[in-house]
Amino acid sequence: MTHAFYSDAAEKIRAKLTPGERAAVETVRRSLEETPEQGRELPDADPHSQSYVVEVLPEASGGRGISVVYRYSQDLDAVLIL
Repeated sequence: MTHAFYSDAAEKIRAKLTPGERAAVETVRRSLEETPEQGRELPDADPHSQSYVVEVLPEASGGRGISVVYRYSQDLDAVLIL
C-alpha cells in the first residue's frame, strides 16, 4: 500500500473547501493509496517520479470542480498531493 499525504500548500487549500469538496478530495487521497498511478499524466521534471492529475467533477464534490495534482515516486512508494 502506498502512503498518500498532502503538501503544506494543499493542507491550506483544503481548509478553505466546503465539507463536500473536502470529502471528495479525501476520497481521491484514499484511492491513490490503493492505485497511485491513476489520472492523467503530466510532464514531470524529476526522472524518479511521475506527476498526475485527477479531476473531481462538481457533481462529485457537491460544489466546484477540483483538480487534484499529485506526484508519485515508486522509490518512496509515496504520493504527495500538491
